[in-house]
Amino acid sequence: MQHQTATESIATLQTYTLPPLQVSPSRVMRGAGILGNAGEANRQVSEAIARLGSRPVIVGGNNSLAVTVPRLEPVLQQHRLIAVSSSYLPDCSDNSLAKLTEAVTAHRGDMIIGTGGGKALDAAKLLAYRCGLPVVTIPTSGATCAAWTALSNVYSDQGAFLYDVPLDRCPDLLILDYDIIATAPQRTLVAGIGDAIAKWYEASVSSGHSQDTLIIAAVQQARVLRDILLQKAASALGQPGSQIWREVVDATVLLAGVIGGLGGAQCRTVAAHAVHNGLTHIDPHHHTIHGEKVAYGILVQLRLEEMVQGNQLAATARQQLIKFYTDIGLPQTIDDLNLGEISSQDLQTAAEIACKPNSDIHHLPFEVTPTQLIAAMLSTTAPVA
Repeated sequence: MQHQTATESIATLQTYTLPPLQVSPSRVMRGAGILGNAGEANRQVSEAIARLGSRPVIVGGNNSLAVTVPRLEPVLQQHRLIAVSSSYLPDCSDNSLAKLTEAVTAHRGDMIIGTGGGKALDAAKLLAYRCGLPVVTIPTSGATCAAWTALSNVYSDQGAFLYDVPLDRCPDLLILDYDIIATAPQRTLVAGIGDAIAKWYEASVSSGHSQDTLIIAAVQQARVLRDILLQKAASALGQPGSQIWREVVDATVLLAGVIGGLGGAQCRTVAAHAVHNGLTHIDPHHHTIHGEKVAYGILVQLRLEEMVQGNQLAATARQQLIKFYTDIGLPQTIDDLNLGEISSQDLQTAAEIACKPNSDIHHLPFEVTPTQLIAAMLSTTAPVA
């Protein structure tokens, strides 16, 4: 029996080297009123921010800056941090990022603080990545897990999805202040529930048969996340600020991010996010937000599985989700997205974009044509045969 030499053993190990995982932010601090209020928690948060730099550039939209900057002022004053605020608007786009980069240079910024929803946080993370600076994320709603992840989506100035950028690490610090989250419209948390619950329906299809340890863990965490949301979301939405509400916020902002961190690029988005990406090209007035489009996209994906594969489990799951969506107010049809009057050409455009060769829709275990996708998009509430 032949034995490998040390050199051969190293070569074998190198063959199995995988890309590094960006599992989580370096530090996560959470609580009610941990920004802007006196006390030990606020002191710890202040010190954690100050350790990262002394000349922050605070990136957000107009509303999120108005909510967060006053809460940050005691931190800035206490540690003599010299900050400027800069808007990412009109979108997390190449043009906006160029302007933000100029703002960092002009201020001689040495850290980025991102505050807001998914696009604001994506802009802050990508700005920090390109400038080689640490980044703090402060979500102002429960709408996405963007505060956690090592990924940024880039859009056109008009809000059409263009491409995503994997980042070299998760944020250096995530500050989840439930009092800030509570200032957002409830619609944003509902949308976050839709975005988060998609993790199970997409990851189980793309990665459910994987034997990789961490991907198995990620897929199972996606199942746990689904169950938490199915069980707790309706009650949480009826009790804003309560313990169960905070648990659901943790699910949409934190646990949803854990799944992407553990699974990495191999634990993929599938048709739900592909449908979202296509719809951004025909929704110039932003009638709906990210998680609402994704939630509708889950129903489209399940309908495709029914139509193409005759998958009865998908049919059952679709009916379960329709009831859940009714209970919490997520969109079920193209009409619910306020896109009911779009032209057939617009619908064709969205479907063709969703079916492009590099689209996530091709992580489905079967081929999908634009014609099939349109049929699914128009029949998300069809009765089970």
